[in-house]
Amino acid sequence: MTNTLGLILCFTYIFAMIGLAEGLRRWRGYGSSFTRKVIHIGVGMMSWFIPFLFTSPWPFVAACAAFMVINLLDWRYGFISAMQSSSRSNLGTVYFPLAAAVVALVFWDQPPLMVAALMPLTWGDGLAPVIGAAYGKRIYRIHTSTRTLEGSAGFFVAGFVFTWLALWVMPGLPDISPAAALLPALAIMAVTTLIEAVSIWGLDNLTVTAAAILILRAWSF
Repeated sequence: MTNTLGLILCFTYIFAMIGLAEGLRRWRGYGSSFTRKVIHIGVGMMSWFIPFLFTSPWPFVAACAAFMVINLLDWRYGFISAMQSSSRSNLGTVYFPLAAAVVALVFWDQPPLMVAALMPLTWGDGLAPVIGAAYGKRIYRIHTSTRTLEGSAGFFVAGFVFTWLALWVMPGLPDISPAAALLPALAIMAVTTLIEAVSIWGLDNLTVTAAAILILRAWSF
């Protein structure tokens, strides 16, 4: 596959996810706190296909840079309702493509690690507020952010399942067995769950991913 076709598919997929979320918002009346996470998880799952779309990380990095600009403009002017945050200090949508670009550059030749590094952010951070809003009863506050223990538990469980699957299922080197993937997935989620709990202003999109990168770089597979 050529990089040009990869870019076309990448942009088409992301705008399709935005369209799906906007459609849900209008059809079912879901708030942007939910539709943001539909986009968040959907876009994060694209990492599973990145090694098959591009021959090097740089076209993907260029796409990430473009979406950083698009998301910054949306944060400033609010033209995509499904992506709006209730907090004007939250630049999480801008940080997300930055984190994805860094992960691609660090782990391009190790697809299982590349995808695994983004799963705590994709599924953990994606589901935590949804679970917290639906089932959260034990509330704690960090600065101006309100979270729940149930949401943090959801972060850990969802992130663990998909980090473990990425390490095991994603083709490429290192070749990791299901059993060998368990301990690093647990270590990543134990650390990132704590980091997500205390991160503010949308910085968890960077801090969670940075922690996952460091653990995966240090782990002996």
